[in-house]
Amino acid sequence: MVADLLHVDGIETCYGHSQVLFGLTLAIAPGEMVTLMGRNGMGKTTTVRSIMGLTPARAGRIRFEGQEIGGLAAYRVAQRGIGLVPEGRQIFPNLSVRENLLATAVARENGWTLARVFELFPRLAERAGSMGNQLSGGEQQMLAIGRALMTNPRLLILDEATEGLAPLIRAEIWRCLARLKQSGLSILVIDKNVGALMRVADRHFLIERGRIVWSGASAALAAAPDVQHRYLGV
Repeated sequence: MVADLLHVDGIETCYGHSQVLFGLTLAIAPGEMVTLMGRNGMGKTTTVRSIMGLTPARAGRIRFEGQEIGGLAAYRVAQRGIGLVPEGRQIFPNLSVRENLLATAVARENGWTLARVFELFPRLAERAGSMGNQLSGGEQQMLAIGRALMTNPRLLILDEATEGLAPLIRAEIWRCLARLKQSGLSILVIDKNVGALMRVADRHFLIERGRIVWSGASAALAAAPDVQHRYLGV
């Protein structure tokens, strides 16, 4: 029996001669929503890139569903069942909403379909024929999430889930993530909205200079304002 869906164990990652991650360890259980939080430049995106095989770790292990995925090409990691909503969204600007959603879709029985994505994000249904570069920032983020869901992942990773979005759009994204969690999808989310994250996530990992410096449940983080101030600046 596999206890953790994803287990990242002691990874070290570098860009050239510059080391960013120093023995980073975290884990996500099936159906769990976990956050990775920290100030800018502390290694959050590098952690995501290491998991996805975009910037492979030079040491440590990454296991998904009990199988080693460290060293696999990024497309192989995605095929294993990890969907990424990258920082900056990175949708296809010259494809329509519908084409963006279908471009990397993977069919699974009782899985995500266009109809299900449009039900989750009605605004995307209204803009189905619009090009990606004609969408607002909020619509592009919905599209990026929908595109990841269309790969029918078992783990969804969101890097800067609500960065730069208007408050009403941020609230809608959080509602959708809560629905996804309730459906049983495992989620790793990076964001700066500590209050929203504590309301919807199960556990939190705080990163500083490439190391996990604190981890715990939402109640523990809420009860530790000193930890929030020290590592998150709130």
